[in-house]
Amino acid sequence: MKHKLLVFVALFSFMFSIQAQPFAGEIAAFKKQDSISMPPKNAILFTGSSSFRLWKNMETYFPEHTIINRGFGGSTLPDMIRYVNDIIYPYEPKQILIYCGENDFAADSTLYPAQVAARFEELFNLIRAKYKKVPIAYVSMKPSPSRQHLMPRYNVANVMIRNFLKKKKRTAFIDVYKAMLLPDGKPMPDIFIQDNLHMNEKGYAIWQKIIEPYLLK
Repeated sequence: MKHKLLVFVALFSFMFSIQAQPFAGEIAAFKKQDSISMPPKNAILFTGSSSFRLWKNMETYFPEHTIINRGFGGSTLPDMIRYVNDIIYPYEPKQILIYCGENDFAADSTLYPAQVAARFEELFNLIRAKYKKVPIAYVSMKPSPSRQHLMPRYNVANVMIRNFLKKKKRTAFIDVYKAMLLPDGKPMPDIFIQDNLHMNEKGYAIWQKIIEPYLLK
């Protein structure tokens, strides 16, 4: 009886630990989707946080490319690192685009730009360990009306990540930041949905024009 109780407690603890992981439901949904229909190899993988996740019709913006969208929740770089085996490793893509980092600052006001840049470097190295020759592009952290107070940190972290990528082969830094600003340096108000954080079609149209030239044919 005692042995059975110990087994039950261990099993319950294991199941609880799985459920307690952030975004576990979204990751499970990706796995289920893949089990039904695995995306093709040699596609372009977009992965990161909700600015990619909410780009629901991404493939219509890039009709000449095969796209896999694995943006999830309000994810941070540690979340991407936690799930790298689930959202990046399975797909054998020909190119990887990453949008992540701004939620790191939003979740922890004590973070310095160098700490977020270091998180990206850790993710980059994990990807490189699996895919040594696959081109990796980082889409810069964007400005938004609801997070204007974080924009100076975004700017510094963007520069740090860009400088890191300059030293690496088969990489690109895709700067969407400047194109989303008014002449006075504030974010354009009409390219965001009601939450003043996520973009509407006008915002994604800006991203499409900037990102398209970087995508591999």
